[in-house]
Amino acid sequence: MSVIRQLSLFGVEASPPEPGDLAGLMIAGGAIVEHDGAAQLSIMVGHPWRATAIVSECARRSISATSLATETTAVGVRTSFTPALLDLARSWVGDGGRPPREIRFDARVLRLWAIAVGYRDETSYELPIGVSDEPFRDAVGAALAGLGVAAQLVSRRHSFRIVGKRRLDRLAEMLGDAPRQAPPGTWPS
Repeated sequence: MSVIRQLSLFGVEASPPEPGDLAGLMIAGGAIVEHDGAAQLSIMVGHPWRATAIVSECARRSISATSLATETTAVGVRTSFTPALLDLARSWVGDGGRPPREIRFDARVLRLWAIAVGYRDETSYELPIGVSDEPFRDAVGAALAGLGVAAQLVSRRHSFRIVGKRRLDRLAEMLGDAPRQAPPGTWPS
């Protein structure tokens, strides 16, 4: 049975993918370096499906990326060095290596954040952040609120939690369909 759904004005389908969307990976704990007029982003994720989905999302933005198995259960993803990531690199490492103090994002950035580290439990969906810095947490919380995603900060886990059917439905609408690689029950839909 096919499901017909209306496209969200604020969801991932609202505008075309762009390299700046990879800010979602930075929120999730990624690292970015600049060298000779290009930048490279890397992130460690907890499951192979996440790495595969990130590589696919990078390809949608015309950025080459590879996944690298590690000796632990984590999988690394690394983009090639590309000038397309320079603006992102400069916005994230410009303040002495700290994340930006003000951050705004849209559903495409939120989707990449969810692919990298988001997870569902019985009653909520959690989005961990990779930086415990308080001003950054506040900026991310404000950006979520600006999108209409009401989330509670769980400070001991450095994570934002979305609770309640209406809020989870709103999140699912914004994120779009689960990545093909995602196991059932991992996406907020």
